[in-house]
Amino acid sequence: MRGYLASSIGVTCAAVLTLPLEIPAAVAGTGVRGPSASAAVPGSTQSFPLVPFTRAAGAVVEAGLSPLAVRSFSLVGVVWDDPGAEIHGHVEVRTRASGTHRWSGWQELETHHHGHGPDPDTAEGRSSRARGATAPLWVGDSDGVAVRVSTEGYDAGSTRSPALPNGLRVELVDPGVDSKAGAPGPTAHAPVPEPSNGGAPDTAAGAGSNAFGRDAGRASLDEGAAPSPSRGGREPQGAKEAQRPQGTAKEPGEAEEAVDPAQGTANPAQEAPNPDKETPNTTKGTANPVQETANPAQETTNPAKETASPADPVGPAKEATHTAPRPKIVTRSGWGADETLREAGFVYTDSVKVAFVHHTASGNNYTCAQAPSVIRSIYRYHVVSNGWRDIGYNFLVDKCGTIYEGRAGGIDKPVLGAHTLGFNSDSMGIAVLGTYSGDTKPPAQTLDGVGALSAWKLGLYGMDPRGTTYLVSGGGNLYPKGEKARLNVLSGHRDGYATDCPGVQLYGRLSTIRSTAARLQGR
Repeated sequence: MRGYLASSIGVTCAAVLTLPLEIPAAVAGTGVRGPSASAAVPGSTQSFPLVPFTRAAGAVVEAGLSPLAVRSFSLVGVVWDDPGAEIHGHVEVRTRASGTHRWSGWQELETHHHGHGPDPDTAEGRSSRARGATAPLWVGDSDGVAVRVSTEGYDAGSTRSPALPNGLRVELVDPGVDSKAGAPGPTAHAPVPEPSNGGAPDTAAGAGSNAFGRDAGRASLDEGAAPSPSRGGREPQGAKEAQRPQGTAKEPGEAEEAVDPAQGTANPAQEAPNPDKETPNTTKGTANPVQETANPAQETTNPAKETASPADPVGPAKEATHTAPRPKIVTRSGWGADETLREAGFVYTDSVKVAFVHHTASGNNYTCAQAPSVIRSIYRYHVVSNGWRDIGYNFLVDKCGTIYEGRAGGIDKPVLGAHTLGFNSDSMGIAVLGTYSGDTKPPAQTLDGVGALSAWKLGLYGMDPRGTTYLVSGGGNLYPKGEKARLNVLSGHRDGYATDCPGVQLYGRLSTIRSTAARLQGR
């Protein structure tokens, strides 16, 4: 599988679509006033169908969206109907900074994102709401967008070409502004002014249509219209957060971070880099063990507990002897999670035997102060756009090494995530905010944060971060369903699924993270 770096690129791709390279001046709107810094503003999702540009042998092979003025957003992704389908080609976006005439260059979205998601045999994986999706891209406060999608290897003279999946849509996510503890958000989140001709925004062409059409999703740029998306405000059926199980992270009322002063620090000692580079695991059974921690003959499938309740006996192993201090962790309340967005209740697995390290592939163009806004955007994208029950990752770590609680259910509990297709049971997913597929290297403080988190959580379940163990595959492209896979206790996403994630730069530092985690466990 090939991943694509979410970075600005030129217009010389294999199949250049017929989008205008010069953005009409009429697209650029006037500045809008954002909310006061103390006001809490809920997030939102705008969704627009992509228009077929080119067909070959009756199949759509090029699609997109002409430059369009929209309401404010900060994160963009593309989704489609079938969660099992992938785009074998390129998805590129161009965005306009809010209140300006300044458009970005074309930026490519990671298309091979299928390996992130719920296991197929779970209720979450079988949900009718689930969709296929690219990785999301953080673009900052924007009010204009253009999209182009093409299949790989399309030849205008060919009679056969791979088709794009049905139901392509661009999703524009506004993270909103959280008032708690001054949590930051984008600088402006207000609707684009009404069209000068007085037309209602929801009458724009394409509103309410799910089908491809020549004019679907287009707006008159000369009128400067900001059409309402056909699925604007599309929210899943959710409920307020249920009572947390015993042992869950304390949710402070005004404090941004929940910290146990008797346990650990947010700044673990930096580990000296290990010159030995990690190599991708592209074949089965290539884990490089240091210490064996499980007997495959004793391994059994541990299906997720779909109806777990606070009284269920799930939690840390009582016999754990090598534990580490709990690092400082920003709770969901701290980063401003809207608990009415996700599905009610929690789902648990039996244990935490493996920590899978990911990158979000959402780009590196964010500040540490913006990290809560980026996480709120990813949370909304996973729930509203992908159709998952909650954010997929169990934890997230930003470029400053700050650790954030991900999926709800208790930071010390074995919460079932949606991060490594086929291996979500008996594991946890740690996502580093950013893209590490190219030349960008993960900062030392980020590696320290992942190491400290892994040491603490794996230590609760008696796992040595330098060892190996066995998990039973729930089905994927590297290990078929039911196969026992021998994995490093601290693995990269690509060790369980054929993908670029967590990027070559981050994957190459996993040995350093293992050493840090083992040291913090006193091994």
